[in-house]
Amino acid sequence: MDFTRIPIIDAAGLSRDRSAREAVARELDAACRECGFFYVVGHGVDEGLQGRLRDLSRAFFGLETSEKMRIRMALGGKAWRGYFRVGDELTSGKPDQKEGLYFGEELPAEDPRVLAGTPLHGPNLFPERPAGLRDAVLDYMAAMTDLGHRLMAGLALGLGLDEAYFADHGTREPLTLFRIFNYPPSADPSLWGVGEHTDYGLLTILLQDDAGGLEVKSRSSWISAPPLPGSFVCNIGDMLDRMTGGVYRSTPHRVRNPAPRDRMSFPFFFDPSFSAPVRPIEIPGRDRPPDDAAERWDRASVHAFEGTYGDYLLAKVGKVFPELRSTVL
Repeated sequence: MDFTRIPIIDAAGLSRDRSAREAVARELDAACRECGFFYVVGHGVDEGLQGRLRDLSRAFFGLETSEKMRIRMALGGKAWRGYFRVGDELTSGKPDQKEGLYFGEELPAEDPRVLAGTPLHGPNLFPERPAGLRDAVLDYMAAMTDLGHRLMAGLALGLGLDEAYFADHGTREPLTLFRIFNYPPSADPSLWGVGEHTDYGLLTILLQDDAGGLEVKSRSSWISAPPLPGSFVCNIGDMLDRMTGGVYRSTPHRVRNPAPRDRMSFPFFFDPSFSAPVRPIEIPGRDRPPDDAAERWDRASVHAFEGTYGDYLLAKVGKVFPELRSTVL
């Protein structure tokens, strides 16, 4: 769609009675049909927790590279966790101008998925310094998982489905992945912190700092998605595009740090379980639009894919860190 603004949705009603939930669901549905992005306020996530996470993350990225590399991703194995340096991660084959930390659900060695060697499952790598980052990350992920369940129930309602539809089809035990990114300032405007891309899964919930730099692709132009106090920026990913048959599109976006200082962001990915088959759903009263592969940034169809979410995800992550591909596949 050719949109000029990203809507702001108060999610507080998702925790109230049916009428309030349906009102929020209608707003979510409109946002996902029109632009695939929306701000969410009234989410109930503790501001103190967010501040603690920001402060501790900034302290980590201020450490010497040699100390940060003690938890480098090469040590994470199949769990695909840890630290990477600026330029290590690729988007569409080009190095991103950011460093970061990869986290996921914290799983013990005796978890059946870990024992089976399931990719992207396992323990996290946490740094010794700053003290408290581990607890902040795990507390934040728990809060985001709760918010993800509420938003997905609202999206189901907006589609005319039962509120438990997504929980019953792959998200009752979701695959939850969390990233902390630090974008250093750049004097070269041709370099992108992250180039044009779409997200892989169902729903991304992003906490930004106040630097700005996120841009969303409308049909005729790129639209700025500046930070709004007290909000998260949410967007749908390829699997929700696939499940809705293109009624909801995964919208391309990109990031450049416009500030003369480091920019930090905290994307949380709420996705189907690794083993969940991802199939189109019947949506009451909605016609499926044509496949948009020819218009997508990668010219690939999310609707031609067959298999589980894990199959789709592994085909993608191997291109992000090609030197680590053999450790996870």
